Amino acid sequence: MNARVLMLLMRPSPGQNDVLALPVVAFATVSTLVLTVVGGAQSFWGWTDPEAPIYHALAAIALVLLVVPLLTLGGAAARLSARRRDERLSTLRLLGVSPAGVVGATVLESAVLAAVGAMAGVAVHLLLVPLVGLIPFRGEALGAGSVLLPVPVVLAIIGAIVLLAASSAALGLRKVVISPLGVRTRAVAGKAHWFRAVITVAALVAAFALISLVPSAAEMLPTIIVLTVVFAIAFAVLNVIGPWVIRVQARLRLRRAKRPEQLLSARTVLESPKAAWRQVSGVAMASFIAVFAGTAVALLEVMGTGSVEDVQLAVDIRTGLIITLVATFLMVAASVGMNQAAEILDRQDLHRSLHRLGMPVETVETARRGAVMSPLLVTAIGSAVVAGIMISPLLGATLITAPLSIATIAAVIAAGIGIVWLSTLATRPILRRAFAAA
Repeated sequence: MNARVLMLLMRPSPGQNDVLALPVVAFATVSTLVLTVVGGAQSFWGWTDPEAPIYHALAAIALVLLVVPLLTLGGAAARLSARRRDERLSTLRLLGVSPAGVVGATVLESAVLAAVGAMAGVAVHLLLVPLVGLIPFRGEALGAGSVLLPVPVVLAIIGAIVLLAASSAALGLRKVVISPLGVRTRAVAGKAHWFRAVITVAALVAAFALISLVPSAAEMLPTIIVLTVVFAIAFAVLNVIGPWVIRVQARLRLRRAKRPEQLLSARTVLESPKAAWRQVSGVAMASFIAVFAGTAVALLEVMGTGSVEDVQLAVDIRTGLIITLVATFLMVAASVGMNQAAEILDRQDLHRSLHRLGMPVETVETARRGAVMSPLLVTAIGSAVVAGIMISPLLGATLITAPLSIATIAAVIAAGIGIVWLSTLATRPILRRAFAAA
């Protein structure tokens, strides 16, 4: 494939520069947060005194709690505006371009966008390093030098992000290469099979069994390994079961629909449960982390009345907890905002058709809001339940259900729902522009 065709593939349609801007912003956010989180963990791993293993364990848990969802966000960023890209590429396939040419051009496009976003994220990270270095742990600031990552590590993270984008793009092109006509006519709809529930139950049983071994672990290293594996399993479980739960709920809503916006909302979710899950997955992750936050707050209340060492550890855990929650909500805001904007861009033709049929923009806006907000509460509560199951063998039900813990969990979930609601308001102008162009 020559360079002229490649430029044609990468060039957005007139008035659709957001198609390129959204993935770049997403990857910039991902790289900034990943670099900052890894840099903070690096400063912990440099400690070698007797109390250091406790901080090593906390750093490992924070890495899994934040980096895994961020990589999920990176994968979602690589799939932004996937339907429009599929249509452009399927047209080329119908015109005779080889499958290898289609795959190569699209993988290169995604890799370039990811690289640009990752480099922007490195610049933002460097600006944040002095501020992160001021954060106190163990009675003194971390220092910018301990947070700053070596150049090979930064390059490795950038390479991992680019590789993630390229692999996500290649996987997303399978249906284009196999059946370009089916993609062009929208004959393939996303599905979520009930077998996902079976996989989830099996994974939860395995994770519960693993974490039950933690209290009896003789050394800190096995404990860290077990906790890290369990949390990774839990995040994977959420991504497996989430689309299926949303699909089941949408079917129930479709049967009870009595107004046009309710019908359109349910149909929107059923068209692609995976896309609907990406809209709310950020809050699901935040809800999962909220259980750990709430339990930690309850635990800190007990530790705060102990020895000087316990009080210092409690203060450090509180600091780490605040950082984790701030990073989580930044991730949620980025994920929800960009996914909602991408969904509107991908449905512009549908919105124009509805407008020409006489449907008011307010009806479509209500349906869009319902397609996001309705599955939100179910996924948020479900994620909290999964997290509670994960840590109950380690900390017990008393801390999880303590009033202070419940209040913290409820506050975090409410904040996540509020972010999603604000995102729907912030993306309303994009929808109205689509109607105005009809």
